[in-house]
Amino acid sequence: MADIRPFRAFRPRPDLASRIASLPYDVYSRQEAYALTRDDDISFLRIDRPETQFEPDHDMYADEVYACAHDMLRAQMESGEFIQEEAPAYYIYSQTFRGRTQTGIVAVSSVQNYVDSVIRKHENTRADKEADRIRHVDTCNAQTGPIFLAYRRSESIESVLDRIMLSAPLYDFVKYDTAQKVWAITGINDIDTIRDAFAGMDSIYIADGHHRCASACKVALNRRKDPAVPEDSEAEYFLSVLFPDNELMIMDYNRVIRDLNGLSSDVFLEKVKEVYRVTPADGRFSPAHKGECGLYLDGRWYRLNYDQSKLTGDPVADLDVAILQDSILGPVLGIEDPKTDKRIDFVGGIRGIEELERRCTEDCVCAFAMYPTDIHELFAVADAGLLMPPKSTWFEPKLLSGLFIHDLT
Repeated sequence: MADIRPFRAFRPRPDLASRIASLPYDVYSRQEAYALTRDDDISFLRIDRPETQFEPDHDMYADEVYACAHDMLRAQMESGEFIQEEAPAYYIYSQTFRGRTQTGIVAVSSVQNYVDSVIRKHENTRADKEADRIRHVDTCNAQTGPIFLAYRRSESIESVLDRIMLSAPLYDFVKYDTAQKVWAITGINDIDTIRDAFAGMDSIYIADGHHRCASACKVALNRRKDPAVPEDSEAEYFLSVLFPDNELMIMDYNRVIRDLNGLSSDVFLEKVKEVYRVTPADGRFSPAHKGECGLYLDGRWYRLNYDQSKLTGDPVADLDVAILQDSILGPVLGIEDPKTDKRIDFVGGIRGIEELERRCTEDCVCAFAMYPTDIHELFAVADAGLLMPPKSTWFEPKLLSGLFIHDLT
């Protein structure tokens, strides 16, 4: 049973929402975040990346950096730049990007559901990346970046959202080439309908934000050790936006390779032909279906097709990215651990196929254009308790930070 609750969000004053909201903290490098916040005294990126308020060589993990995030957040709350809902509510968060809309429910989700694998993951996390967000949540005493969750479509939830979205939204602005709209769900009957619908689900899935989710949960587990913290504290729930599976868009996550492991292009191409049916493409090529990918080598595109009769039924091994890794990148190119090997890099589909060509003129020798992983492939991996290969999914558009704050006080 999924425990997905309404909450009293702190959210920006409507006239400030478009200025405050920012892309997630992990989208930017330190240098990019520093540059973007130099002349901006209101963007939420300052709070998500508080090291930007210090000199560029300052230790970004120093105590005073996290304390600065706390002070800036609380100052905005106390100044009235953020307002808090009087009673617990769900929120509708709609994003339209490139003509496609995804509509989610903003809520807080149970830490215990995560512990019990009702909320299911599909990738591992790194302790160093967790540590940063743990300190950020703990010091701010608030969750500032929502976790991107997915669920199987519910008609009862859909009916509530469709009706409420006929009314005027709380927020309606365009930022980062995406139309952002928000409504509040405050009616008791509507809240009960949504909560009951989630309670009838035995699985919810982390789509994006594994490190933020793990960090928020570890804060709660640490606080459980303190007898002064009540069992039903706000920390027992983490900030989430939940989207139905039929509306989510996963983009391709492509691979660029810096060398051919000592092979000539001709020999490498022969190795590829042992795994895929290879045909020259007529110009720039993007795969059209599962089992198909593109290879860019020596300024030319090739279409690669994998024999689908060879699929094993294993939800991980049958992923296109896994087939490429297990049959070409590992055994042929010697890239055994794509998470750490410096000879491989990953390019999100948002950058376009032309970015793969550019990289092959700059610092790489070949590129693989992948067909996007399907959301139900993600579900199957998570349901089996397995993990996807690194960089299997790229979700777009990104959820903005700063539109909803879950205060833990």
